[in-house]
Amino acid sequence: MDYMDSGMRYTPNKDPGRDWDQAVTFLPASDSKKLEKKKGPGRIGAVIGVVVLAALLALMIGLLVWHFHFRENKKTKAMYSGSMKITNQAFQDAYENPNSTEFKSLAEQVIKQLSNLYKKTPQLSKYYVGSSVQAFSEGSVIAYYLSEFDVPKGQEEAVDQAMNSMDKVVEKVRRTMSLSNDLVFEEVQNSALDSRMFSKSFSEYYKYAEHAKANKIGTIKSPGFPNSPYPPNTFTQWELRADPGHVIKLDFDTFNLEADCSKDYVKVYDTLVANEGRVMSEICGYHHPNIPMVFQSSRNVMSLTMVTNEKRNFPGLRARVSQIPINSKDLVCGGTLTDELGTFMSPNFPNFYAPNTNCVWTIQVPVGKLVKIQFTTFLLKERGQLNTKECNKDYIEINKKRYCGESAPPIVTSDTNTMVVVFNSDLSYVDRGFKAKYESFVSTDPCPSRFQCKNQRCVNSTLMCDGWNDCGDMSDEMNCKCLSSQIQCKNTLCKPQFWECDGVNDCGDNTDEENCGGCKSGMMTCRNAKCVSEKKRCDGTDDCGDGTDESDCGRKAESVPCSDITYKCADNKCIIKENPECDGTPDCEDKSDEANCDCGRSLFKTSRIVGGQNADEGEFPWQVSLHIKNFGHVCGASIISQSWLVTAAHCVQDDAKTNVSLSSIHPS
Repeated sequence: MDYMDSGMRYTPNKDPGRDWDQAVTFLPASDSKKLEKKKGPGRIGAVIGVVVLAALLALMIGLLVWHFHFRENKKTKAMYSGSMKITNQAFQDAYENPNSTEFKSLAEQVIKQLSNLYKKTPQLSKYYVGSSVQAFSEGSVIAYYLSEFDVPKGQEEAVDQAMNSMDKVVEKVRRTMSLSNDLVFEEVQNSALDSRMFSKSFSEYYKYAEHAKANKIGTIKSPGFPNSPYPPNTFTQWELRADPGHVIKLDFDTFNLEADCSKDYVKVYDTLVANEGRVMSEICGYHHPNIPMVFQSSRNVMSLTMVTNEKRNFPGLRARVSQIPINSKDLVCGGTLTDELGTFMSPNFPNFYAPNTNCVWTIQVPVGKLVKIQFTTFLLKERGQLNTKECNKDYIEINKKRYCGESAPPIVTSDTNTMVVVFNSDLSYVDRGFKAKYESFVSTDPCPSRFQCKNQRCVNSTLMCDGWNDCGDMSDEMNCKCLSSQIQCKNTLCKPQFWECDGVNDCGDNTDEENCGGCKSGMMTCRNAKCVSEKKRCDGTDDCGDGTDESDCGRKAESVPCSDITYKCADNKCIIKENPECDGTPDCEDKSDEANCDCGRSLFKTSRIVGGQNADEGEFPWQVSLHIKNFGHVCGASIISQSWLVTAAHCVQDDAKTNVSLSSIHPS
């Protein structure tokens, strides 16, 4: 062991050449190694030191770059639209003009107070960028604003929750604030702005205002309408107002946008700012003017936004703007109904009902009778309401059970002579509503002087066995004794005599199409007028020679020689089957009959219309072929709106053979 490591335990020996004073003592060193003479750093050590220093410097620079550049790029822009009621201010007409001194003064106060509110919320204060006031309206004064936040990735949900809880912050501040100079807020509503509305691709911004007046109908239209298509990459907003004590009626007479709502679309709001919590509808595509598209506000304000992208611009829109007194009989809903037979409907039916609506009808019939309700129209579908069993948004409530969606409830009956019906719509997304008829009845005779169907519907007795499915479940057409003027089908159905031998299997078992070419009983008539035995139908052999006896056999089609009545697959093989294309069953070996069956695409390889020509996108596509799964084409139809087709009544009645229902029909 080195002696220097022994510390103060070492006592120096007396040097014979020096006279050590025994009274002198040395102060102890904290580290005896420090008493050694230090050697200068070697060349290798110097190099290592430089390398370490350079690495540390590079690390620090990297951290700084990440912090101030890359980390900053991970922040996202979050925009929130909102409104709040200012209770200690009175509305002035000048507040409608954003350029007025009064507007700017009040807006400045609102922005300042909003900033103070956000600073009191930790989740918002560090990300807040700024706010702008968009508009004011009556009641006392309602302020509409936009607030911007720069939110780091991963903090979006926290900011969203904080903004949705601002009403609690406002309430807390109200209890402690000085009322001398501060604005008093309440009824705060915030919603994240649709990110499509602050796209960086917009090249033009348009903003319009329209104030409806008594006996005046205003007009709004998209930029360029009607002389040119609307411009690309634009954001357009309309602010619509009515006088106090009135609501707004918005009636589109022209609406023609691109069909894809992810590209060009219009949103209608029940407020003056694009608040997603108060959106009434998102619309795109073409809407036929014969199908009214009329919206109604819940208050005296409404707004529209229109967003377009860079491609395929269409004619656009035009709408009429008017106002209706809030106490108008057209807006009143609910009440007591005492007649034994009557109808009632949602407000503004058949147009869109207003949001935030509640109606209660009490139906009272004479004592000893019961009430029965049947919905003839039922359209209460709302975005976000996927489970129609819960119905927590827009709904009808009868006997403590709620109904919503687009499927009409079954006939509802009461246990007493009174029935209460409640209609409710929330603050967002509206539909066209409902129409219902009610009547009184006694339990022993639920359908006085009429026929009661198995589904509880009542139909006129004269409609029984007339060949038409009036009940909807075929119960009025079963077990019938046919008249001499009717066809007696083998399946017991009765059909009108004039349907006999018309080339359509109306009976469902082909009874009405038998013996139509002079063939003897027990023989069938082929399309080529040849007579073959009924026993040879669907036996796998083409006895007719034209495939008639092997068509419509309900089995997989087989390859046969090609002819005028066969279908040619892509592999040039032919099959006998009526309308095999897009019927849900692959009949061709190469499955080409089920290829390209997406809605909106042509289902045929060649033109079937003499003199026809291709339609350009944006033109009105009017013609539709209605197909039934496993049976192919059954009827034609015309498109009258984005969601509606019109066709003949007999095309959608139940059929004994095909079991036709609306759910089994698909357009092509």
